[in-house]
Amino acid sequence: MLTTVEKVIFLQDIDIFEYTSTENLAHIATITDEIEFKANKTIFKEGEFPDAMYMVIEGSVSLTRENQEVMVAKQKDVFGTWALFDDEPRVATAATLEDTRLLQIDKEDFIDLLADHVEITQSILKVMAKRLRKLMTRINK
Repeated sequence: MLTTVEKVIFLQDIDIFEYTSTENLAHIATITDEIEFKANKTIFKEGEFPDAMYMVIEGSVSLTRENQEVMVAKQKDVFGTWALFDDEPRVATAATLEDTRLLQIDKEDFIDLLADHVEITQSILKVMAKRLRKLMTRINK
């Protein structure tokens, strides 16, 4: 199991937390849970209501939509991010391809944390705006 310090170091390499200070990453680390799945286990299904975001510590996770693979999440990849921000059903199914360790952030815990730390909200919004700008640039080409 990762210590809080190890979680902070791990979170520093997660893109959604790119602009989050080390101090605030420590706050985030306290609400993460390390979970393990054996190979070929479903983490969540398309259409389910979201309750958490996940980050791959080790292993790999296949994300499929309508039985078509859209992504394989590997070490330090994040999936289920939108679960923290909206209540819409999941758009993909996530299943492990091998024995996998994840960090999980529960939606309710995350919202409580944001209420107390507005600078975390600002840093994440900055990343989301950057992603949208990048997407718009690709679409306009």
